[in-house]
Amino acid sequence: MTSETSARRATDGPERHPFGTWPSPVDAELASVGELRLGEVRADASDLYWIEGRPDEAGRSTLMRCRHGETEELTPAPFNPRSRVHEYGGGAFCVAPGVDDDSGRVFFVHFADQNLYEVTRGDEPRRVTNGDSSERFGDLQWDGAGVLAVRELHPASSDEGAEACNELVQIDVENGAVTVLHTGHDFYASPRQSDHGRLAFLAWDHPNMPWDGTQLFVADHTPGGALTNVTTVAGGVSESIVQPEWDGESLVFASDADGYWNLVAWDETGIAQILRDDAEYAGPAWGLGSHWYVVAAPGLLVARRVENGRQSLVIVDRERGFASPVAAPYDSFGGLARARGGVACVGGRANAPSELGIIDIATGAVAVVAGGGRLPVSEGVVSAAERITFPSTLGDCHAWFHPPRNGSLQGAPGERPPLLVITHGGPTGSASPDLSWRTQYYTSRGWAVANVDYGGSTGYGRAYRQRLEGGWGVVDVDDCVACVRHLAAHGRIDPARTAIRGGSAGGYTTLAALAFADTFRAGASHYGIGDLRALAGDTHKFESRYVNRLVASDDIERRSPIHHADRIDCPVIFFQGAEDRIVPPNQTESMRAALAERGVPVACLLFEGEGHGFRRAENIRAAITMEYAFFARVFGFAQPDDAPAFEIENLQGASRRGATSPNVQGP
Repeated sequence: MTSETSARRATDGPERHPFGTWPSPVDAELASVGELRLGEVRADASDLYWIEGRPDEAGRSTLMRCRHGETEELTPAPFNPRSRVHEYGGGAFCVAPGVDDDSGRVFFVHFADQNLYEVTRGDEPRRVTNGDSSERFGDLQWDGAGVLAVRELHPASSDEGAEACNELVQIDVENGAVTVLHTGHDFYASPRQSDHGRLAFLAWDHPNMPWDGTQLFVADHTPGGALTNVTTVAGGVSESIVQPEWDGESLVFASDADGYWNLVAWDETGIAQILRDDAEYAGPAWGLGSHWYVVAAPGLLVARRVENGRQSLVIVDRERGFASPVAAPYDSFGGLARARGGVACVGGRANAPSELGIIDIATGAVAVVAGGGRLPVSEGVVSAAERITFPSTLGDCHAWFHPPRNGSLQGAPGERPPLLVITHGGPTGSASPDLSWRTQYYTSRGWAVANVDYGGSTGYGRAYRQRLEGGWGVVDVDDCVACVRHLAAHGRIDPARTAIRGGSAGGYTTLAALAFADTFRAGASHYGIGDLRALAGDTHKFESRYVNRLVASDDIERRSPIHHADRIDCPVIFFQGAEDRIVPPNQTESMRAALAERGVPVACLLFEGEGHGFRRAENIRAAITMEYAFFARVFGFAQPDDAPAFEIENLQGASRRGATSPNVQGP
């Protein structure tokens, strides 16, 4: 560009291109592998450990360790530390602390066979147990003599109708023997051994999910021995308790008995509330082994606090019952662990990549261990999330809104941008303001994006979470529609160019919104649910009764998009993992077939070897580029340079909502 051109552009003002056609530096490669996937942070006296996702290594995970500032991989390919308990896994490794400055012993569950292995320095990991993949372990904890775990035993395939059996077990790490410590409940979680000969754990039964109601147990337990004097100390069918942690001889946990997951303590004298706060100090236990707070010192906790969907880090003084903020530079805090020098966490920001850092809780200063780094694009390209609140059917609803942004680019005069509404999974999930290159793929091309925390989301207390009970497919849809109306009323989006996308439970909301509202002109279902009754019969044990709480039995057909395919008349694209055990592929195929038979423009991509969510880089890239190219055809935008060739059934001659010429064009 010549100096004369630069001067003229500065004089003429912003460069204008129609929304949805902006040239973007955020390509599919950046959107698929640009975010380092970090989780399950653990620490001992000297080392920090974490799980790192590797999309470019066939989607496997690996176990990392940082020791004295040096990072090393502990599980080389093909090892893949990942549990399949509840299918979502979690707690896939644990550490037996070392003596003095020696590294501890590290144990992990290998995804391929679900056996327990021990990391050995310089050698291939040693297999500890000798089961097959029908025996799964998760939520691993070292108890001083062996590994405590939640075991899930799956029946033989010939035993039709039988459920998996979940138990609390102890594993002898020398000979691999597995001893059952407690059984009889449908689910177990969070075994925690104290230094004073006691074991705490959680259990719950159908039809509850762990955010509905759990029980907290304490038993006498000498490592290597049986449980005695098992006592229920808190919880029930309508109180959710999560993450028990020992602080000396007292037990700290989060309970939502008062409407929010607040911190509570138990000892022999009874239960005492540490804080009463209209904020959440824990979250939904979709995965095992989650850590929302840590015992940083006797009587001192460091916790993630969520108020109206916004996260902060606080120090909780148990004696004073007071929470004081930590000046940490993050918008989200995941996987807290007590570490040398402070508290480790995966920190997310709205305008910078996520990173694993150790936070000095006195100053808020961060020592970065992994991730982070410089932005690969100009700061002027990144659309930071804005918090919006708007009225809906059951009261105020919330979303994170990303306006289109790409340097000096603006839309055509008088034009408003197209909108993509994102519906998170769960449905007890929550939206995040963290930088997502997948979101930036849209905003940098001239789209607006709204990530909606519809009724049923977490981060707002139990009452907001329970808005969805009996109302799935109504409350969530109303809230998404209300978001569009709010943004349109404020002139921020073009209501005639709206698309909706969601995965899993969010995929159900997407399909329900297309069937039961006329707001959206196109949709993308990622392993979404179309037939609620079929799901209840086909899904895994953990969620097999979940629909019962969200939809009344008399409403199952009325709320199932598969029974209202005749009301969906806009283009839909489907993405599905062939190995998905949570939302089986028949959900996607039945919806695709029903729409295709009616002449609705549809496209579908089935990923072999993928389960519930996509882990391989090439599949993530394909999903991103195909989805965008599909929407581009629907709204008449030019195809992106990295758009793949794919087929849209019933495309030619379509004359439907959102698909009338010139909005739908051929390749």
